[in-house]
Amino acid sequence: MARKKTFVSASSRPVAIVGAGIGGIAAAVRLAVRGHKVTVFEAQESFGGKMHQLELPGGYRFDGGPSLFTLPELVDELFRLAGRNPQDYFRYQRLDPITQYFFADGTRLTAWADEEKFAHEVEQKLNVPAAQVLQFLRRSGQAYEGTAGTFLHKSLHKAGTYLSPEVLKALAALPQLGLLSTMHQRHAAAFPQDARLVQLFDRFATYNGSDPYQAPATLSLIPHLEHGLGAFYPEGGIYAIAQSLVRLAEELGVQFRYHEPVEEILTAGGHVTGVRTPQDVYDFGLVVSNMDVVPTYRRLLPSQPAPESTLAQPRSSSALIFYWGISRRFPELGVHNIFFSADYKREFEAIFQQKTIADDPTVYVNITSGHTPTDAPPGHENWFVMMNVPHDQGQDWPALVARTRAAVLARVSQALGTDIAPLIRAEQVWDPPGIERRTSSFGGALYGSSSNNLLAAFLRHPNFSRKLEGLYFCGGSVHPGGGIPLCLLSARIVSELIENE
Repeated sequence: MARKKTFVSASSRPVAIVGAGIGGIAAAVRLAVRGHKVTVFEAQESFGGKMHQLELPGGYRFDGGPSLFTLPELVDELFRLAGRNPQDYFRYQRLDPITQYFFADGTRLTAWADEEKFAHEVEQKLNVPAAQVLQFLRRSGQAYEGTAGTFLHKSLHKAGTYLSPEVLKALAALPQLGLLSTMHQRHAAAFPQDARLVQLFDRFATYNGSDPYQAPATLSLIPHLEHGLGAFYPEGGIYAIAQSLVRLAEELGVQFRYHEPVEEILTAGGHVTGVRTPQDVYDFGLVVSNMDVVPTYRRLLPSQPAPESTLAQPRSSSALIFYWGISRRFPELGVHNIFFSADYKREFEAIFQQKTIADDPTVYVNITSGHTPTDAPPGHENWFVMMNVPHDQGQDWPALVARTRAAVLARVSQALGTDIAPLIRAEQVWDPPGIERRTSSFGGALYGSSSNNLLAAFLRHPNFSRKLEGLYFCGGSVHPGGGIPLCLLSARIVSELIENE
């Protein structure tokens, strides 16, 4: 403790942030508001990480990575912390409907924003009583409200967390969580009449790159994010989130250094002392890594012992994405569209056990040009076409990409009654090796480790180093997990840890 007294006050210490992904940007804003001088080092030419954008010839714009936006209040909070009006920087609208579902047997179902309307849609299309659906959604909401304050908003690796009032709420919610069953078992028991509805709710395991046939039933609270709290569309697309927050950060004095990758986090005597880049060596008493924890330890901390058991946790799924400029419009499609496979269990066995892509994968199509017309030429659409796939372990990706492309075209063409291939006017592909190259996500895994066991939340890397004073972690590979909301929460946790310590 005496050693800490030699440092200047926390509020005046400069901070280096490694990586300008959404977690790093949010951490920069929070720390700048608290009085720190913040420098963000980014290897790429611009900010955003997975939340980047790209343009293809012919006038097609795409959000490169995340496509679903929930819990927008976590973004608004950053502007309010800085004394700004969020609407001066960033606007969004609630989606209704949320998703269009296309099942393998030809059934189509619309997920309306209103829970009762959605429940009646299910009753009409799948013959499952609306009351049964509403009961499930209520229980999902109760589980979320009871546990989020402990398991998402706080560090699970600090004793003080378990002394807070939220823990009592979490204990009261335990009966709703189904601790000893899987997501699939929970959903199959809730909806024994119809495997299609089970499949619909099983898909929420993919929100953190997991397998519903292995992931614990606790993750059945995820549907509440969409069906209870709402799904939203930002004006200008998902990229506008990063864009608006970078603008705010720069107004607060944050410096972004692009094309300047951190090559090493420097340490001495159990303390962080700075970072080294190809351009220079910089002194910092606080460093926040927004890089995946595996390359953080392997590349940036080569002389430090790594938490091998944590780094060895099974990886989450990755993604194979086709960005297609389509030369006509499909009024039956919305912002979010799911074309389900006929055999969901086989699909996840292929991903997590066989480390390949099933012959009949579920296809997700995101189209933003209906809400942002400039994202495609008049009469055209921008299709972001994504499949869940294994992270990279040396598979023959060119062969898998070619095979999957053909399967996707066949599946979607059949569902829409239109041959899609001749409509493709522009195309780009992003596979797991490409995701790793651009974002340093180990193996291209989108969410760090998977959540395919009951203790996964506790086995994630904490938001701080137990061995190096001044080293912190945010982003999708650490607690509380991947996805926009959880990355934003990781930044909040880091800011609070730095302030308290």
